[in-house]
Amino acid sequence: MTHNRRGRPREQGIDAAVRAAVNELLEEVGYQRCTVDAIAARAGVGKAALYRRWKSKAELVFAAVVHDDAIAAPHDTGTLRGDVASVLADIQSALDGPQVRNALPGLLADLRAEDGPTARLGELFLIRERAYLAEVLDRAIARGELARRPEVPVVHAMLLGSVFAWLHLLREAVPPGGLADALAPGLYGAIIELGR
Repeated sequence: MTHNRRGRPREQGIDAAVRAAVNELLEEVGYQRCTVDAIAARAGVGKAALYRRWKSKAELVFAAVVHDDAIAAPHDTGTLRGDVASVLADIQSALDGPQVRNALPGLLADLRAEDGPTARLGELFLIRERAYLAEVLDRAIARGELARRPEVPVVHAMLLGSVFAWLHLLREAVPPGGLADALAPGLYGAIIELGR
């Protein structure tokens, strides 16, 4: 999946330095004290460079600890069941870790407090996540596994919500095979039902 960007190309060294700075600060001081000033100082870049790339602290932190605005094409396992397991593993990888756990309460509070960051996060991240899922569902249609494409927001909520709830609300131990093994059979069945 490729995405057109306007303006100057990003310098990957700056992005990597900022990502490292965010992750270090989240672990050391938590989300509230992980300020844009602190991130810029730790990364060795000016605040202006950060605001050219990310419009808010919430956007910057989301990009650093969950995923940025370029999502690789979903892995094609050859079956919808395998693809669902692969997507769940990707979601678990993105949402599981100390930095995400440190960031989520403050990040969610910031997103609920203002409409601007929420709308921008939707433009940058949710649209890409849903395009990723649409590709998985369209492949299943092409293989004859689904008669029609289920509503992508519904599938998105089912997959993302299941992993998020397990890791951050229920706080259950992750099974030895990972969440993909535990959740994929039921969620696969639900997607099949929705795609009849």
